[in-house]
Amino acid sequence: MKARSLRVRLLLVASAAILLALAIAGIGLVQLFERHVERRIGSELDTYLNQIASRIIFNADQTPRLDGKLADPRFDQVYSGLYWQITDEKSATHTRSRSLWDTHLDLPVDTPSIGTIHIHDISGPQNANLLIHERRLVFDTGKGDKILRLAVAIDRADIAAMSTDFATDVTISLLILAVILILAAWIQVNVGLKPLKQIRHGLTDIREGKSNRLDVHVPSEIAPLAEEVNDLLAAQDKTMQRARDRAADLAHGFKTPLTALLGDAKRLRDKGDHETANEIERTATLMRGHIDRELTRSRIRNIRPPEAIEVGTALQGLIGTLKRTPQGETIKFTTNIKSGLAVSIESDDLNEILGNLLENAVRHANKKVRVHAIQHNSLVRFDVEDDGPGIAEAQLKAVTSRGNRLDSSGVGTGLGLAIVSDVLDHYGQKLTLGRSNLGGLKASFELTG
Repeated sequence: MKARSLRVRLLLVASAAILLALAIAGIGLVQLFERHVERRIGSELDTYLNQIASRIIFNADQTPRLDGKLADPRFDQVYSGLYWQITDEKSATHTRSRSLWDTHLDLPVDTPSIGTIHIHDISGPQNANLLIHERRLVFDTGKGDKILRLAVAIDRADIAAMSTDFATDVTISLLILAVILILAAWIQVNVGLKPLKQIRHGLTDIREGKSNRLDVHVPSEIAPLAEEVNDLLAAQDKTMQRARDRAADLAHGFKTPLTALLGDAKRLRDKGDHETANEIERTATLMRGHIDRELTRSRIRNIRPPEAIEVGTALQGLIGTLKRTPQGETIKFTTNIKSGLAVSIESDDLNEILGNLLENAVRHANKKVRVHAIQHNSLVRFDVEDDGPGIAEAQLKAVTSRGNRLDSSGVGTGLGLAIVSDVLDHYGQKLTLGRSNLGGLKASFELTG
């Protein structure tokens, strides 16, 4: 795909938006998870506080201790990351879990309200960062009241580990989701741009002459474009029609002077001035050929869908016309064309091609002109041959070599072959010349069947 492709731009924008949205969602999910975990662990710490408060008993010297053990085994594992501590506020003595070993929790120097749970972050054993929940409660020892500070703490490294594991799982899941969404975006972009591809194919069909208008049954966003193109094509057709009409008027305007020139040439020849008569006739014939060629060019420039033309019918009509000419009435025409064989071409264009080739063959033939057409796959190949003198090998190469104009090669082929070449070029084909088995020229070309 090209860098300037609209498909690439849309896909890049969609991919960037998807990745940005998923990244923001991932960060948000991790933060929400951390908050949830902290609330969950805080709830557990509060539960431990309640359990400790319910199990406190006092020794004879009024020092507090727990009646039994808490259920979580981490309280008995040294530096496990989960700790509890009971502090006598008056004597500043500590009763602590085995997990604290020979250390104690350094509680903040404050005086929280009785019964209120306070939450802090403190430094614990081995410089661990601890989340601590504490509560001041008043206990009746039987010999008076005693204020105790109960505290339960957990290492934040445990919370961070859970958050990291969750973030890893979320990242993998979001990456998979990103791939799926980008694939969906690619499908969406291709489906969304499909009408533009339809427009492009429609324009290609118009350029190749397969249709003359775009299909307007497209999405509403594309329909105005199709309608504007159709309006432009309609305006072009009108302009081309006016140009063809003016060219035709110009050609008809030249016909009368040219006919008059030919009449003057005849009168000069009758008076014995053959050289001047021949020059006038040559010039008038050349002018008529140029006019016919330009009229053909003007007509084939118009974009029209080709028709399915039956070859045999068109050929017989042309041969019938040529047989009524002085040169054609002495020629034997042989055709080898399968019945029903048809080509996709505008009828005037087929008549222009075959008519000029047959006229050229009749003009140079001695007795025979042969036309052969056979279909091979999607193409129909035509061969028009005569038994005339043909074209010398050196001159034939000059005629068929790339870049030479058929009407300026100087080998006597005339403007007829140039007109044929122009028409075939309009259909993406070319005229090839060679030596016929009959001895004369063989003109070959192909058309779509």
